[in-house]
Amino acid sequence: MSEQTDVVSKVGTKENSEAQRYLAFSLCGEEYAIPLLKVKEVIAVSEITPVPYTPPHFKGIMNLRGQVISVMDLRLKFRMTKAEITPETAIIILDLAPLSLGVIIDSVDSVLAVEKSEISPPPDIEAGVQRHHLMGVARKEKRLVLLLDIDKALSTEDMKALSSQKAAA
Repeated sequence: MSEQTDVVSKVGTKENSEAQRYLAFSLCGEEYAIPLLKVKEVIAVSEITPVPYTPPHFKGIMNLRGQVISVMDLRLKFRMTKAEITPETAIIILDLAPLSLGVIIDSVDSVLAVEKSEISPPPDIEAGVQRHHLMGVARKEKRLVLLLDIDKALSTEDMKALSSQKAAA
């Protein structure tokens, strides 16, 4: 019985080393994903305190168990249409060491295990999400998921606003 357990654990380890896990979410009807290692947690939208003199896509700051977190609306960041808050709307708390950032998304879809063979390079198109903000496009079943590189999606201006919001708190 222990031999069977050893085989199962080795197979699981091999499978996990080849596939990377992503948190898939929806924005404006499109499916995106962020590496799961960047995600601290997913929470419901709560009270956000606006901070003056920040870019329009920064919604403000929130208190999460005593920690002040800056919150950004990804739709506005990517120049998409503004959406109303629905019961499915969530905030993904990201770990962008040394800072944490909350991003508002339309809905969380799933956790995906993506093999390298399922990833294509980002398309050469002009859209709200710029090509260098993407790590690639994952082909999962019959759908395409845009793999977002959140570190590159944040501009220098965004990082300054994050730091100033953290200092203001």
